[in-house]
Amino acid sequence: MTDDERELHAELARLQQEHRDLDAAIEALHQSPAPDLLMLQRFKKRKLHLRDRIAFIEDQITPDIIA
Repeated sequence: MTDDERELHAELARLQQEHRDLDAAIEALHQSPAPDLLMLQRFKKRKLHLRDRIAFIEDQITPDIIA
């Protein structure tokens, strides 16, 4: 495994953890009696951005298979 691949795997793990953390934060906000809707919207937007970045990195790691 090259240094670039190791860096991609490390970034992927970090982003996946942040995505899980945001998921927990969003759930906690939903459970609160008076959720901060602006914060909820920001968390969801960040989570979508992370999902896109995770998908991009996974595409970089997975080799292209030509059928």
